[in-house]
Amino acid sequence: MTRNAAVVGGGHADWGKREATWKDLVQEAGKAAFDDVGDIGPDDVEGLFVGAVQPERFAFQTHVAPLVAELLGVEVTKMTARTELACASGQAALRYAWLAIAAGELDVALVLGVEKMNLAEGHMEETQSGMTNVLDREFDGVNGLNAPSFFSMYAQRHMHEYGTTREQLAKVSAKNKRHAANNPYAQFQTAVDVDDVLDSYPVAPPLCLLDCSGITDGAAGLVLVSEEKARELTDTAAYITGSGQSCMASNSINNLPSMSAWPQATKAAEQAYEQAGIDDPVRELDVAEIHDCFSISEIIEYEDLGWVEKGEGGQFIEDGRSELDGDIAVNPRGGLLGCGHPLGATGVSQALEVYKQFTGDVESARQVPDSPETGLIHNLSGSGSVHSVMTLGRDPQ
Repeated sequence: MTRNAAVVGGGHADWGKREATWKDLVQEAGKAAFDDVGDIGPDDVEGLFVGAVQPERFAFQTHVAPLVAELLGVEVTKMTARTELACASGQAALRYAWLAIAAGELDVALVLGVEKMNLAEGHMEETQSGMTNVLDREFDGVNGLNAPSFFSMYAQRHMHEYGTTREQLAKVSAKNKRHAANNPYAQFQTAVDVDDVLDSYPVAPPLCLLDCSGITDGAAGLVLVSEEKARELTDTAAYITGSGQSCMASNSINNLPSMSAWPQATKAAEQAYEQAGIDDPVRELDVAEIHDCFSISEIIEYEDLGWVEKGEGGQFIEDGRSELDGDIAVNPRGGLLGCGHPLGATGVSQALEVYKQFTGDVESARQVPDSPETGLIHNLSGSGSVHSVMTLGRDPQ
């Protein structure tokens, strides 16, 4: 049995450096999701899927899916799971919920992503140490590799091979932070320009502070239902039309196939496009939320998601083709650079943004013009070894 599934609403906790606990974030996002879908409450949820990367390190808590159920008053009757796929954990939770509904196992699922990353003052070293767990700690971690140094190597290599400029990287950050300035849930709500990015503190050359996403506390929730249920609830659902995922045998950086490309992203995108019936993504996609954990990431993703030829990503941003009124409006919520990156929550927030863009329920300054009808979300995880892509549409396939 194969059925369509649709997002019919959702909500956020505020993102940033919060005094709130892990449990607080769950309850804020869960309440916001139920408030947004008035006809669905805790008693209606049959399946619960929780994206959470390191609650064991950040919140000293495991077995978190049943904990979320308790916190939200949900008596799960059919299926519950916690998903962990590093930075793609939220999209993984959404993917599992979609597959469960498509298989006929569920009619109503709650998907919640959450991460509490800011510990007590003076414990940033513990946070940073914990984050290196997503790498091969025995080989890469002990040699000092972390996220900024890893992505700086990609930036250096891409600049060397294709002539990508420092200014093009800065344009990505400036665009996304400008969008985040109009997003009340974003961690960083101050617009910056290219010079601000270029003049910010150097972290791992050529990347500066404003080229890097933040250490963020946050949560987001989605209500996902079958097509039949969606038609009972709303005329403005966001249907999942395709999904792809690719992982190469390359978790350790010495086995990565390239330092300037992610063929895994290309394979995942091709899978999703085929399912969605998308032949020309630049013409057929209206809005995309992609994984800009560092400014170089977004430029490489323009290429490897099949929007431009290899090496043309820098020109794509320079020509304004990823602006709100460009070929594809990219990261209108502010992306990871503007919103921050609470690891398990990011993929859920991306899908919620696409849904809200479809319904027109976002701030006018970042609304994609002309009533968008098709969207995409993308996450990379770990050392870029896994890429996940999902497409959404106003109409089911």
